[in-house]
Amino acid sequence: MVVEVVDGDTVVLDTGVEVRMVGIQAPKLPLGRRGFKSWPLAEEAKTTLESLVANRRLTPYFGGRQMDRHGRALAHLVSEGGIWLQGEMLRLGLARVYSFPDNTALVEEMLALERAARDARFGIWSHPFYALREADPEQLSGLVGTFQLVEGRILDAAEVRGTVYLNHGKDWRTDYTTMIDRRSMKAFRAAGLDPASWSGTKVRVRGWLRSRNGPMIEATHPQQIELLDEAVATERE
Repeated sequence: MVVEVVDGDTVVLDTGVEVRMVGIQAPKLPLGRRGFKSWPLAEEAKTTLESLVANRRLTPYFGGRQMDRHGRALAHLVSEGGIWLQGEMLRLGLARVYSFPDNTALVEEMLALERAARDARFGIWSHPFYALREADPEQLSGLVGTFQLVEGRILDAAEVRGTVYLNHGKDWRTDYTTMIDRRSMKAFRAAGLDPASWSGTKVRVRGWLRSRNGPMIEATHPQQIELLDEAVATERE
């Protein structure tokens, strides 16, 4: 049973275990962080999760690394009524898919639920704070340090000393880029993917924006990048 809902993706069980619902990111609350402002719909996400877990026993399932650096369990949670909590929060539009290279179980299913909620403009998807961003460096430069979904067509894909750069503009020094380093490329190749061949491909990339020769997202695993051109998307199938 849940004794506390911390926020829209974290609960404390009656065993004393704090569970971070792996694979999703709900709108964030300050939780004691000085100067941190609540993200839009953070309270709504917490309240919704409270209603989903109230008086229900939960079963945790693990699909990768089982504990984070804060000592929280990283698990998928299913209620005794068969409700998959991650899936339900995504279906209601109160979370985004948020995966890690060592925890990618059920990501494809979660992405499908996220897309449906976004198409229907449920929850966060009707708020500009969570809007899909175009690969526009002027827009993205003001969002450095935030988690974003960026969509656009790759102008040029280049591999330099084992690192792949997916450039969305003519000037790699200032335009938006997705970077996949040498170590991360192993996961892409294991999945049968060749990002260096994606010139001209439309993609949707999710991750934390940083500034490095213009705005950049580092992709550490294939599930961060959705291939939006049907012919190319078949690479993943």
